[in-house]
Amino acid sequence: MKKGWIAIVAGIVILAVGANAVTVTEQNEYKLIRQFGKITRVISKPGISLRIPFLETTSSLPKQTLLYDLSPSDVITADKKTMISDSYVLWRIEDPVKFAQTLNASIESGESRINTAVYNATKNAISSMNQDEVITSRDGELSDMVTKAVGDSMNQYGIGLMMFATKQLDLPDDNKEAVYERMISERDNIAATYTAEGSSEAKVIRNTTDKEMAIQISEAKKQAEILEAEGEQEYMRILAEAYSEEGRSEFYSFVRSLDALKNSMKGDNKTVILSEDSPIAQIFEGK
Repeated sequence: MKKGWIAIVAGIVILAVGANAVTVTEQNEYKLIRQFGKITRVISKPGISLRIPFLETTSSLPKQTLLYDLSPSDVITADKKTMISDSYVLWRIEDPVKFAQTLNASIESGESRINTAVYNATKNAISSMNQDEVITSRDGELSDMVTKAVGDSMNQYGIGLMMFATKQLDLPDDNKEAVYERMISERDNIAATYTAEGSSEAKVIRNTTDKEMAIQISEAKKQAEILEAEGEQEYMRILAEAYSEEGRSEFYSFVRSLDALKNSMKGDNKTVILSEDSPIAQIFEGK
């Protein structure tokens, strides 16, 4: 019986020692191995590891990216306008040893440091910009400025800042309406300026076009008059040449007389009374 009890106790001791000698590291955690309170090594890869039973102890720190949501806070712009900043950050532990040594491996302490650093960086960044600049750069320049400033200050704690973003960057209720009206008025003035500049440019273009068209029309009329005069001159030359001989001249007179007679016969009355000495009557009589 005594030997049996000894065997049982020995088995229990072996199991206890074996269980204490094995540590399991998960995918999303760091395992810190300490000996007499001092960190001797860090296990970052998932799996089973061995440690010295009863001499080495373990603790865990999160390895995944963490979200910290800051409380809304008042900030003042360069033009002395109050705004309300509501933001959040994504962060993670990049150096677990440094994090454990400076912040006692406390996530709450890390978030407290982040909160202070983000508030100060946001306040400094916004205080260097006018209100309009803050509103237009909330997701660009402002985010970059805060991320860089906080990231630099958090390195000493083994913390890496992945991203800073504003959920809301708003105005206090008491002056929100006035600011909106001013911004609308400024943009209306800008629009009016663009409209006036466009109208002025359009007027210049119209005046230039009208002037060019007037010149072209005048030139076309001049050319038309020249061509018409040349045509008349050529017409008279051809007539003079055609009827320069006596026989042709008589024929021309005959044709002209017939044209005159035709033009005089208008309306329903087609009767023409001619005297004997009329040139037309003489033509018909063969004189």
